[in-house]
Amino acid sequence: MTLCDVGNTNATFFEDGKITKIKLENFKYFRSDEKIYFISVNDEVTKRLQNSPRFVNLEPYFELDTIYKGLGIDRVASCYAVKNGLIIDAGSAITMDVMMDSMHLGGIIMPGISHLLKACETISSRLKISLNSQIDLDALPQKTADAVSYGIIKPILLLIENMANGSKIYFTGGDGEFLSRFFTTSIYDRMLVFRGMQKLIEQKKDILC
Repeated sequence: MTLCDVGNTNATFFEDGKITKIKLENFKYFRSDEKIYFISVNDEVTKRLQNSPRFVNLEPYFELDTIYKGLGIDRVASCYAVKNGLIIDAGSAITMDVMMDSMHLGGIIMPGISHLLKACETISSRLKISLNSQIDLDALPQKTADAVSYGIIKPILLLIENMANGSKIYFTGGDGEFLSRFFTTSIYDRMLVFRGMQKLIEQKKDILC
């Protein structure tokens, strides 16, 4: 079984326990003789794949209990994989979603670490720094580079702690592994979206397989 998660930059494939990525500009040349189950946040790609008999769009089959309007299909898939806990996808944007007894209670979206760093650059060239991932968050910074790093990392962690409210935290995404190190009750799972897709296919195999 081949799964595909189409984002705005890459198409990410999961097959036989391995994850591979293709840039979207190259994805249009991709061909396969096998059935591929996919989700996509890219409307242009979605329309093109709908005309391909080899690609099966899973989005219409997800039934997530939520009143949230406009929840992205990538977030839906991640939430579908978790019964209870806080799901954090930390990439170019950071999304946080709360699940309780398989019900989605709501969530937030904020700029990711890379975009927060770029925002600081636009304020002043002196704020163009590389993130200090080893910064001591228990001590006040004593230089500008650490002040920026502290100002980016600490608020994110406090928000996560507040939203988790003692529940288990599931991290995914490019910065997920880094952020997960600050929480003892956390799990980093780079395949969380695919686990949600697999769960759906298993539940609706009579329709999808």
